[in-house]
Amino acid sequence: MDGERDGSRPSGEPDERPRVHFRDYEHVLRMAGLFAFAIVLFLVWRAWAVPPDFGRYGHFRPGAITDAADRTPKYAGHELCIECHSDVEQARQGGGHAKIGCEACHGPLGRHARAETDQAPVRPSTRGVCVTCHTAGEGKPKSFPQVVLREHASAGPCTECHQAHKPGLT
Repeated sequence: MDGERDGSRPSGEPDERPRVHFRDYEHVLRMAGLFAFAIVLFLVWRAWAVPPDFGRYGHFRPGAITDAADRTPKYAGHELCIECHSDVEQARQGGGHAKIGCEACHGPLGRHARAETDQAPVRPSTRGVCVTCHTAGEGKPKSFPQVVLREHASAGPCTECHQAHKPGLT
């Protein structure tokens, strides 16, 4: 009787149940099938997404240089700006902004400079542009003009008191 309670057979009785070495193997097969499907799906996606010339020279794609060269540049460059705006270049001479490129404040102007659009560039908000560089910070040299905006000027554009192209008090 003790053998019946703990699930073991009393000695001498034949086993009528088939022996199952591994139960619920169907779940394992389903999971293996799911993993196999995921691997095949990944390999198909990779073949579609990765360009064929990738990896030819290590972790580099030689066609990337050609692709970048075919794109139209967004920036015009300082030289192209001063071809039409020489008066601004004259005004900047000797000022604190003389060595700063035009597009650092005015944004990308490639389309404007190449006359691809007849829309004039938007004049930047000086309060937003100026504080990008001139907000006081620990890493800036003491000789660099820095301001704490709420103490320096609580409202209004910076150009009320300063010239944009040749900063200093007006």
